[in-house]
Amino acid sequence: MNGAHDMGGMHGFGPVVQEKDEPWFHGEWEKKAFALTLACGGLGQWNIDISRHAREKQPPGRYLDNSYYEQWLHGLEVLLVETGLVTEEELKTGKANGKSNVAALPADRVFKALQQGSPYAREVAHAPAFKPGDRVRVKSMNPPGHTRAPQYVRGHVGEIVMHHGAHVFADASARGEHGVAHHIYNVAFTAEELWGADGQGGAVHLDLWEPYLEPA
Repeated sequence: MNGAHDMGGMHGFGPVVQEKDEPWFHGEWEKKAFALTLACGGLGQWNIDISRHAREKQPPGRYLDNSYYEQWLHGLEVLLVETGLVTEEELKTGKANGKSNVAALPADRVFKALQQGSPYAREVAHAPAFKPGDRVRVKSMNPPGHTRAPQYVRGHVGEIVMHHGAHVFADASARGEHGVAHHIYNVAFTAEELWGADGQGGAVHLDLWEPYLEPA
């Protein structure tokens, strides 16, 4: 979807300032937000694409005001209510009104689950439509749901650099369609192609799914 989260190539946000010796967390609440998000993800009620979309759907002003882990916490709250794991009243009061019917991940499986992650590579029957060296254009589109095609490359032409094989298609996965997979390509765009005369040389590389692309 188009929203405040899709700010690549946008003006007015200032420089990215790197914090020297930045700690993993800036407060105990951030540790808890991180742990809660991982723990609740282990309940199997949503996937990473659904969780990303939950963060994207907030009002632009709130999204831009939030810190990194405030985004995580907001997305988790949305998903807990949407899936019926908690009610809005329980979330507000911090007190459960009953027992959950969803089993938690057993403690002895937590470490293994974190190590393994969730592989997203898939086998597909159809051959790749493009190969390295092909010129492709990112389709001009305005999808209402989650997408991994950023606005600043839509409509622009790049060159296929690498084929990564097929992976779960994030746009469909965010809708709960887990069996959809497509080929992914690394595509290089010149700075001039993306920003015209204001481009400062070099190239921008993006990994893009096949449905985003068309022959140039």
